[in-house]
Parts: sequence; C-alpha cells; structure tokens
Amino acid sequence: MAGPENDTSLADYEVLLCVTGGIACYKSADLASKLVGCGAGVSVAMTEAAIKFIAPVTFQALTLRPVFSSMWVNPEDYRADHIALTEKADLMIVAPATANVLAKFATGIADDLISTMYLAASGTCPLLVAPAMNTRMWNAPPVQANIQRLREWGVQFIGPAEGKLACRTVGMGRMSEPADILAAAKTILLARPPKKVGKG
Repeated sequence: MAGPENDTSLADYEVLLCVTGGIACYKSADLASKLVGCGAGVSVAMTEAAIKFIAPVTFQALTLRPVFSSMWVNPEDYRADHIALTEKADLMIVAPATANVLAKFATGIADDLISTMYLAASGTCPLLVAPAMNTRMWNAPPVQANIQRLREWGVQFIGPAEGKLACRTVGMGRMSEPADILAAAKTILLARPPKKVGKG
C-alpha cells in the first residue's frame, strides 16, 4: 500500500486552489502542499484580502508556480487567467471560503478574479468549497440561503467543522482540516479521468 511519501494518485490532475481572506489561509498552504505531494498540478489564486493573511510567495514555493490575484491578462498567456485556469482545471477548490465569496457565487457577482473564475468554471470543472467563518455568520439566514442555492447548482461543500474559532469562541465555522479536504478532492477527481488540457 502506498504511503503518504509516495502517493502519486493525483498525477496528471490539475487543481485550481482559490484562497479568500481569513485566518484559515494557513491551512490552505498545508492543503496545497498535500495536493502537490499526491502528484497534482496546483495553481493558486488569491483575493486581495487573502494576501493580507498569507504571502503569495508561500504558495509559489509550495507549487513552483506563479500565484494569480488580478483580473489582468497574464503576459505569458494571451488568454485571460479566469478562462485559461478554469479550462485546464479538473477541480476548483475554494478554501477558505468566506461569507462574502459565497454571496458572490450565489448571486453571480464577478468583481474579482476568484468570483469571475467561478462563473467561468461553470460546466467546466467541479467546485469544492470549504467555508470558514464565525458561527453567527455561518448560521445567518442569507448565508444559509446562499449555500442552499449553490448546492442546488451542484457545488459541493466540505465543512465547516465545530471547534475553536479565531474570535476565541467555540462553535460551527472552523474550516475543515486539509487532510479531510484532500480526501474529498480525491473522491471527486478520481471519479473521472484528468482533462490533460494545456498540460505537458
């Protein structure tokens, strides 16, 4: 049986990891490392808020790829990033996913790279979302309504979990652990062959 040190089960798969603003961003770095460790190609996109919590260079070092944070065209690719990245992705993961980004997804607002990539990914690759927020925010009727709408559209969720939150309270809203998100990602990815679009 393959151990973690030689697990290549995700070789040939491309994952688009989208990181939004929250203290749980540090877990996203661990998730990126785990995905790469399983052989996946990982591209990372970050919101401006996420960059306030963790530096893009962290993800660059883990993935050996540039980090995307702008709607401007990548000078190395004539196609806009929100189109090119979603075209080749076998899975788009949003971790952590804030209440703000969930609201954008649910209402079709596309005012930054990640919310625009969500629309571009529609019908192109599956979406796995790992919410993270204060318990009261998680339980707020608008947030729950947005989640229900996204589930109806086929968006898959993992978590949140119950535990100690950044606000020093204990409750529902803690982002799922990277190992659990990796397991969910593997289930989604291995159910279909990799696209191999723009690879090689």
